[in-house]
Amino acid sequence: MKIVIVGGVAAGMSAAARVRRLAEQATIVVLERDDYVSFANCGLPYYLGGDIENREDLLLQTPAGLAANLALDVRTGSDVLAVDRLARTVRVRESDGGREYDEPYDRLVLATGAQPIRPPLPGIDHPRVRTLRSIDDVDALVDLVGSPQVRSALVVGGGYIGVEVAEALIHRGLRVTLVELAEQVLSPLDPEMAQEVSDELSSHGVDVRTGVGVTAFADSGNTGVGLSPGSAAHAELSDGSSVDADLVLLAIGVVPDSRLARAAGLNVTDGGAVVVDRHQRTSDPAIYAAGDCVQVVDTVTGASVVVPLAGPANRQGRIAADHIAGRSSAYQSTQGTAIVKVFDLTAGGTGASEKTLSRMDIACRVVYVHPNGHAGYYPGTSAMHLKLIFAPKDGKILGAQVVGRDGVDKRIDVLAVALRAGLTVFDLEGLELAYAPPYGSAKDPINMAGFQAANLLRGDLACWYPRDWPAMPVDAQIVDVRTPAEHAHCALPGSMNIPLQVLRRRLAELDPARPVRLYCASGFRSYLGYRILVQEGFLDVSTLSGGTMTMQLAVPGMYRLLGGGQHGRGPVVSHAEDRVGCRLEVPVPLPA
Repeated sequence: MKIVIVGGVAAGMSAAARVRRLAEQATIVVLERDDYVSFANCGLPYYLGGDIENREDLLLQTPAGLAANLALDVRTGSDVLAVDRLARTVRVRESDGGREYDEPYDRLVLATGAQPIRPPLPGIDHPRVRTLRSIDDVDALVDLVGSPQVRSALVVGGGYIGVEVAEALIHRGLRVTLVELAEQVLSPLDPEMAQEVSDELSSHGVDVRTGVGVTAFADSGNTGVGLSPGSAAHAELSDGSSVDADLVLLAIGVVPDSRLARAAGLNVTDGGAVVVDRHQRTSDPAIYAAGDCVQVVDTVTGASVVVPLAGPANRQGRIAADHIAGRSSAYQSTQGTAIVKVFDLTAGGTGASEKTLSRMDIACRVVYVHPNGHAGYYPGTSAMHLKLIFAPKDGKILGAQVVGRDGVDKRIDVLAVALRAGLTVFDLEGLELAYAPPYGSAKDPINMAGFQAANLLRGDLACWYPRDWPAMPVDAQIVDVRTPAEHAHCALPGSMNIPLQVLRRRLAELDPARPVRLYCASGFRSYLGYRILVQEGFLDVSTLSGGTMTMQLAVPGMYRLLGGGQHGRGPVVSHAEDRVGCRLEVPVPLPA
């Protein structure tokens, strides 16, 4: 059997290597239009920023090495122009010399990946407007940012690549502006979870502008000496402002590169994704497709989606290879597990976001917890923001997001496995996870999220959320159970301060017939207060999930110390220092 694979990066090389391990006698040809195969695409921003010093470290394999180790015929600089399904051939053009020839196949794998989005804006072809997708792209960018004439950059798009590139360019000493058309960075996350990422970018000098898009590019008139022809770029923005930048990096996203599949008459979605079955077969049983060019099933919602991630791409290539070799392996679904480093912060998620579930009218409940990454008495930890999303009836995990500076990756991975396995919040309560003071706590953050979610479903806890603040009952008694010092520093407008330690003695100050809305810094002390009140006969009690640590992210500008300690409901003014102060408030451990 002869297998021809178009594309030599994640999905393509996974398919080629797997077929060889299963079919020693097969002839395997890999056709790659660029000059490199099996390179570390996800490492490009880190090479641009200088974290990866050696360019060669990005090149994981070479054609010569693949030929020697796996007997693969890998041809770089070979652009596949067309697929002839009847003749079972592909038309190939060599970049060196332009020779064209037909390559026959018994089985064909399309691993053509995705293309960066370049919207049809005026001036989009300006020579300073670049993308980052390949080794050639990063080589050109490194040359640009290494020039003394390049001092400023505009990053268009606040997704994973956008925030990584913004950090890289700050490390290179550039002034960086980041614009994002959505109202938040990192759109896969829910807004309140993405706020900390935006704050982190701003604190390191990135000018973050959300809810703003680019409408046109033009010359700024500031000619760069010795660089690409033309001047620096002038970007007009949708809010009427403008930005001049020596470099513009488009990080708006990618679209499936399905041109070959479409031209060959294979089934392709309106969005350009190649339609495949569970074995990665296209509508032609002799042709497979894998990676960023294909449509997948969302693990949580069951919807057909496109999720351009390296992990799924590698697994899809392996599934295609298995089926070609006669095995019945099948790709199940993609849950979108992803993580990103943003300066000293880490953010990630798995499964569906709350906003996605709301848009699809899928019922869910959420809880927020803010435990430390490892034992608080061991140095080097801080509180994380963990959001758990689950089904209201059975507690099945639907999604999770974590933002913090310590232990985020561990928790995302555990939650990703739990979601894939169909576990519930009740299962999270009992998970036995590795514990030593430098790595975790006896009650891991995963357990803590499970405790709170399970308490909610069992009826042992009732929560209110930042989104409930505008519709707070007019007769609600808003009770801050933190210390007087914490309350004096920042407090919800209209709240009274009854510290937890004296709550039992001051119950007479509260009306059991009126709603009581409790809050503290993280949600733990207010939970204890909740248990006191409901057992004392209070009928309408709930506690702010995640406390002020969640509220200050969900409602930026909520907190400000108001003169004389008098807090009234009304417009609240943003005050960055007070927000930071509130964020760092940590509950004082109570005696056992």
